[in-house]
Amino acid sequence: MRHLTAQTRAISLRKSATATARHLWRHLRDRQLAGFRFRRQVPIGNYIADFACVDAKVVIEVDGGQHLAQREYDARRDAELVARGYQVLRFWDNDVLLNTESVLVVILQALERLHSGARTRYR
Repeated sequence: MRHLTAQTRAISLRKSATATARHLWRHLRDRQLAGFRFRRQVPIGNYIADFACVDAKVVIEVDGGQHLAQREYDARRDAELVARGYQVLRFWDNDVLLNTESVLVVILQALERLHSGARTRYR
């Protein structure tokens, strides 16, 4: 039952995505980033990741100002995701919107480092 609740919440979050999340999704969807497959609003354990490349075990979180007040929550969340084998990459909204190419380079470097050979496998 818990999975159903997380899945329902994930669907709701997809429908109400922030402008920043929609912007980043335009660059990640349809295997646009070197052939890596991303999903958005992905239930992982007790949390829902903004974006995840499950094959490479990379989670991407897009943080707005509210995250300044929830650092402890984010730390617990990140710890659970790391315990499940994921690397968590966090980016501020402004960086995603104003430095998109730099953000994509950081994501791609993490993907390639963690999942060498994946680019050729997915093409």
